[in-house]
Amino acid sequence: MITITYKPLHQFAAAHKIATTHLLATLFALATSSVLAQGVGLTPSGAEQAGTASGIPAWSAPQPMTPGWSYGQLRKDFFQYKSDAPLYSIDASNVDKYAGQLNPGQIAVVKNIKGYSIPVYPSRRTCGVPDYVAENTKKNVGFAKISADGSALADAYTPGLPFIEPKTGAEAMWNVKMRYRGVGIESYSMITSISPRKGGSDWIRLMGDQSIYMPWAVKAGTTFAENGRVEGMVNISYMSPTAVAGQAATFTGMADKPMEAFYYFPGQRRTRRMPAYAYDAPQIGFENQYNIDETNVFSGMLDRFDWKLVGKKEMIVPYNSLGIYDFKAKYEDVMQPDFVAASQRRYELHRVWVVEATVKQGMRHSAPKRIFYIDEDSWTLLGAVDYDAQGNISKVREGYGIPVYETGTCDSFAFVQYNLSEGRYVMDNSPLASGKDVRWIVDGASDPRMKPGYYTAENLRAMSER
Repeated sequence: MITITYKPLHQFAAAHKIATTHLLATLFALATSSVLAQGVGLTPSGAEQAGTASGIPAWSAPQPMTPGWSYGQLRKDFFQYKSDAPLYSIDASNVDKYAGQLNPGQIAVVKNIKGYSIPVYPSRRTCGVPDYVAENTKKNVGFAKISADGSALADAYTPGLPFIEPKTGAEAMWNVKMRYRGVGIESYSMITSISPRKGGSDWIRLMGDQSIYMPWAVKAGTTFAENGRVEGMVNISYMSPTAVAGQAATFTGMADKPMEAFYYFPGQRRTRRMPAYAYDAPQIGFENQYNIDETNVFSGMLDRFDWKLVGKKEMIVPYNSLGIYDFKAKYEDVMQPDFVAASQRRYELHRVWVVEATVKQGMRHSAPKRIFYIDEDSWTLLGAVDYDAQGNISKVREGYGIPVYETGTCDSFAFVQYNLSEGRYVMDNSPLASGKDVRWIVDGASDPRMKPGYYTAENLRAMSER
């Protein structure tokens, strides 16, 4: 048995002498480009500024790219640390040596998938936030609040982190949901992949365009309540394979209501509301390998689980994984039969928040226990481990976080999920082999996809029937 020790929360708080709301307000008035107040020891995102003897560097305002990048060029070619070489690699022969810095799912993947390895690089802290996000984060101290049932965000100034000093797992997860990613994300000809069944060779590859709109993230600022507590809107239109070509869907996620989903079926020329298309409902077209709330490592409502903030830990996690966003890569070189090629993956040692979710009494879910790993610098989900009803690890997810040059923040848009019980994996939201990069949108004023009217059932049918 592997024992993993976390830093208790009361020790963490005491260690950093987080004493007063006034102190936090003073800190977060500083922009990411400013010098932090001496003695406070936190970044504008609430992370520990100090480095560690184990190799995590001190945080300073990041400069994650060399000059000259513009959209359409490979991001990895302009990464400031592109010349880094792996310090070491973890595989089945030495995984026990590093078990204290890995999550149980990573260990299970290494031990159960032949040939899988984890290349570990120097730690680089490349995540910041824009000034206006830092300012709203400061304003949220004493203002942001969770709903009475403890699961939904009631209000907060946006764009900004609601809970810079989270006290509960739910508060930490809402920081994940409300991390600044721009006002929207667009991806084109993206391939969602499901590896073959054991003994088979047939992949599931769905290609489509996707747009995501977060109305609360406009630079001018708003509050979550004024925005109607809309978490986000998504539109997907499929181009291949033939069986799904022409199908399209639009989704609206709310803080405290099940996701509203409409699906267009070209054979019927009808747009239908999808009942109960949330939580652990299987997504259409993926042979029960990919559930709704597994998207982006986790998505959807929190209300079926109790969320415990376990503490913070130094862990080896996916970080600065720009190889996963190489839209010029050859599909067959990266998507290997049992795992994503190690040449495209990068791992580093970083501090992460650990959140444990346990299904509430009287509720049901295919994964009654889940553990999530959240980057302290960016509040992106870098990992998750799902347990089945028997207490066995069933699914392991990794979020591939990168510095986003458009926003000045980091995001983990692309992710992979390994289904250990069936020996298959899912890769989604990666532009690998698509020929087109993901685009993060900061100013969507001239983009029709960055408007609420784009995400209606009426517009879905109108676009699909053109």
